[in-house]
Amino acid sequence: MRATHLSWQHALLAVSVVAIWGTNFPVMKIAMEQVPPLLLAALRFLFVLFPAVFFVKKPDVPWRQLALYGLFIGVGQFGLIYHAVNGWISPGLASLVIQTQVFFTIFLAVLLKGETVRTHQWAGLALAAAGIVLIGLNIGGDTTAFGIGLTLAAGLSWACGNIVGKAAGSANMLAYVVWASIFSVIPLAALSLVFEGWPLISQSLAEADVWAWLAVLWQSCGNTLFGYAIWGWLLTRYPAAVVAPISLLVPVFGMASSALWLGEPLQIWKIAAAVLVIGGLTLNMVWPVSRFIAPQAPAG
Repeated sequence: MRATHLSWQHALLAVSVVAIWGTNFPVMKIAMEQVPPLLLAALRFLFVLFPAVFFVKKPDVPWRQLALYGLFIGVGQFGLIYHAVNGWISPGLASLVIQTQVFFTIFLAVLLKGETVRTHQWAGLALAAAGIVLIGLNIGGDTTAFGIGLTLAAGLSWACGNIVGKAAGSANMLAYVVWASIFSVIPLAALSLVFEGWPLISQSLAEADVWAWLAVLWQSCGNTLFGYAIWGWLLTRYPAAVVAPISLLVPVFGMASSALWLGEPLQIWKIAAAVLVIGGLTLNMVWPVSRFIAPQAPAG
């Protein structure tokens, strides 16, 4: 029988993972000062894939499932969110808005499986939607309608990845992500070549300093490999209802670290929007979780 309360050591471990996921948003912004967004996303998944693919056995799932997951998460979620953070929305707000993937996941499952949305999920959606509307009413400066749209699209792609990932059943999700990265690296590299061009790619790779490469490693080794391994390990020892609510801290770390590291202003309306969105997420996550919500990938 699994424990029903996190030990303080395991709670600290869980919070460290969530802190890495949240702080990844300003880290990606810092990296993009030297590396263009599509190339940065390709490098992230390249270092997720190599050298881990030589040490982690391919999960027992169809190749088409890995391909879909790699495209939705790598190209859709991260390709879009990197582009959004590259001048269209602040990293702190991006870490908040992309959490709408929870609601996209719910409604995709409703459409695909005919499930019924429960009352508390409608209430949670209403709270989160109010938060997004509040953000939309304050467009200007580091907040643009295009950036909000890109981030929502990234959340939708993340939700699609969740639905695909759910079909993996009990497969090792760390191995799943490593092997699915094949289908993230190739299209991201191709898109970078088409839209960013070889001259910019070669210049960026030649001139990137140690901080840029550390940012790439933070996203690949820390955010994905370490994060997935620890989070998956915790889920084997504790019920999901005990571990999952800790992920609510992702936008808290994202907004706080963006303010501290990048000087992103924390206006009252941003704090109010965060309270509404996180309140809606809390209502969905802490309330008895509907059986059709898919396991979530990392937020950053």
